[in-house]
Amino acid sequence: MKPVRIAITLLFVLVTSAAFAASVAEKSFEELKSLNGSWEGKASNGKMVQVDYRVTSNGSALMSEIKGDEDMISMFNLDGERLLITHYCAVGNQPRMVASTSPDGKTIAFDFVDATNLASPDAGHMNRLIVSMPDANHHTEEWIYNDHGKEMKEFFDLRRKK
Repeated sequence: MKPVRIAITLLFVLVTSAAFAASVAEKSFEELKSLNGSWEGKASNGKMVQVDYRVTSNGSALMSEIKGDEDMISMFNLDGERLLITHYCAVGNQPRMVASTSPDGKTIAFDFVDATNLASPDAGHMNRLIVSMPDANHHTEEWIYNDHGKEMKEFFDLRRKK
């Protein structure tokens, strides 16, 4: 009887631990939601850029709006155990990318999965996004665009607006 009680206790501990432990995707999404608010800084070309983040849809989505030469919207959301971004690009397509998170949780990289309105697989589209959040008032975004095998990068160094 004693081994049965031990097994039941271990099973209970494992089940309750799993229920309380948030997935990596959930933790990353919560970290991204902490960006809620207005940010400003410089782009790679030295021009000023503003990025506004807004938690929406009862907390199930995060909207990012890049305001600059070309305004663009991105939506972050959970899809089961995956964290996704759909980027509504100025070129007219909508790439979706899936997240992977650094061990310290401070850097989230999104890699291309698929896209709507993509003329061909090698047509220009966002292929990767890397968001680094060293502290609550500073973050960077590195956007990587791929067009017929040519890679172009855009880097934003952003500070929270007061």
